[in-house]
Parts: sequence; C-alpha cells; structure tokens
Amino acid sequence: MNNKNAPDNATADDELLLIEDWLAFLMASKGRARSTINKYRGYLIKLQTHLIQEHKTLLLLARYEQLEHYTGIWLHKKGVAPKSRHAIVAACRGFYEWLQSKDHIHSDPSEQLQYPNTGRKLPKQLGLSNAEKLLMQPDINSFTGLRDAAMLALLMSTGMRVSGLVNLNQEQLFWYQYQDKQRLALLVTEKGGHERELPVPHEAMLLLQAYLGHDELQEIDRTLPSGEQVLFVSVRNRKVPVHEYRGEARRLTQKSVWSFMQKYGEAAGLPEELCHPHALRHMLGAEMMEEDITTLQIQAILGHADPKTSEIYARIARGKLTEVVDKANPLRKIKTAVTPLVQEMKKRGAL
Repeated sequence: MNNKNAPDNATADDELLLIEDWLAFLMASKGRARSTINKYRGYLIKLQTHLIQEHKTLLLLARYEQLEHYTGIWLHKKGVAPKSRHAIVAACRGFYEWLQSKDHIHSDPSEQLQYPNTGRKLPKQLGLSNAEKLLMQPDINSFTGLRDAAMLALLMSTGMRVSGLVNLNQEQLFWYQYQDKQRLALLVTEKGGHERELPVPHEAMLLLQAYLGHDELQEIDRTLPSGEQVLFVSVRNRKVPVHEYRGEARRLTQKSVWSFMQKYGEAAGLPEELCHPHALRHMLGAEMMEEDITTLQIQAILGHADPKTSEIYARIARGKLTEVVDKANPLRKIKTAVTPLVQEMKKRGAL
C-alpha cells in the first residue's frame, strides 16, 4: 500500500467527504472563487471514478504512476486541452498535499506530477491609434454614448476586467487627496472576489462625472435592496417586464459591453479580433511596460491574483499607483472628447 495512513476500510463516500472538507478549506483560507471550487470538485470526482473503474483503487490509495497516466496520456487521448489538464493537475496536487498535511495519507503521490506545457499566446495589440478611433466613436451628446465612452475610458486606463466594470455600484467610487488635488478612485471586485483600489485618470474621471450628472440617469431607478446604486445601467431589456425594470435588472451586462465594442470597432474600421474588453487591458499592460513601470506595479494595477505576491501588492501606496496611472494610461497619449478640457483645467491648476 502506497499510503500507510490511509484507512483500510475507507470508502468512496468517505473520500467525497474529504473532498468537500478540502474545498471548504480552499474557500475559507485561500479565498478561491466558487467557480474554481466547483471545477475542482468535478475534477476530483472524475479522477475517483477513473481510479475505481480502471485500477480498482481509491483516491487515498492511488500511486504516482496512476495519477501521471490519468493527468497525462489518458486525458490527452480524451481530447482534454493542455490548459484544462493544467487545472486538473493543480487540483490533484492541492488535494493530496492537504490530505498529507491532515495525516490522511503517509506520502503524497502527486508531488512529482508535472504540469503540461500550455504555451503562452502573445495578446494582440490594439495600439494607440486604433484606441483613439474606438474611443471617439460614441456620441457623448447622447446618454448611451456618454455611458459607453465612460466605460471604454475606464477599461482602457485602469486595466480592470469587464466583469469588474459592470459589477460596479456608485458607492464604490471615492475621492482622495493626491498632490493637493482631489482625485477619483474606485474599488473594483473581480476574479475570486478580490478587491483592489484603482485611481481614475483625469479623462476617464470627467467622462464618468458627466455620465453621473446626466439628466436621463436621474430618472432611472437603479437602487438595490442594500441602498446602493448600480453604476452603469441598461436602457432596454425586452426580457424584463417594465414594472420590474429597476435595481439589479438595470445593470448592464458583460455581453452588452462586448456588443457595443464590436459596433464601435466596426464603425471605426478596426479588425473584429481587436474589439473586445480584454484588448484594452492588454494595451494598458503594454503601455506600462513601455514606460518602464515595474512588474510589481503592473501586477497591482492589473490585479493578477498570484497568491505569492498578494501580500506585497497591499504595500504599494495609493499615491504611487496614481503616479503609474497618470504616466502610462493610454488616454493621456491620444485625443479624446475631453482632452481640451483636461488641458485647460491643468493650466488652471484644477487637475
């Protein structure tokens, strides 16, 4: 027997309980997203089924060779992509490491499992000239155009994911003092429920303030049960009855953001593959590299959730992040609808 601490009378049901204990540990101590928890549960249950059917053994009694064969050649033959197999290996290694730490097994059979080589695709660059064309498409004289321009500006200049953008409530915007001036920032929540503060550049700030002050927004009931207000609202939703079209039902969806980006991109004559929210995020990352922003600062702005450096992120001062955003954000380098206003306000010392 490979794992001497594994009970001889352990059953598959016992193992399912251990899987749930480990997943609860991940949720409570590691802050893993529920979507990740559900995936890991599925991976381990499928592994358990495979071990029982193919090797007449249980998870607690598995050997390295059996795990290597399953996560490698067996899943490969089943058509599972390297990226997915990478996540399965991560689940296996995490689960068995936890089992050993809790003395459920004597040795960890997954310790030497290798991650498949997934490769890394270089993100396609939108480029500053294309970004300018895209951002100038919305008609800021209309309510929806002003909304769209503000959203594009925030995506482009802060690097937040579209999920974080659409989930914003107005109460997650706040003002702070920087170099004797009032600056706007937002508290964004994205993958895994992690929060981070993002300073908002002047151009995006002005567009956002114009949107918040628009008469049409004042007529929309976007108040949630908590008393907070949805930040970016939809103006049409045929799936929701008119009398229920308020509060959370008013929140603009990720799909809608993708849709209007495609529409504006087409109008600007841009390639379809460049007209998606993540392309704006990639562009900010590229611009920060061009400006010799440190890797640590880039990680803090973009919110890459590497647990090894998450504690370090928290030590980066808000003022330094504001300096990074002001220096590298693409809005400073292109023409926007509010560029003349920003320049004039800077001359007057208002910004």
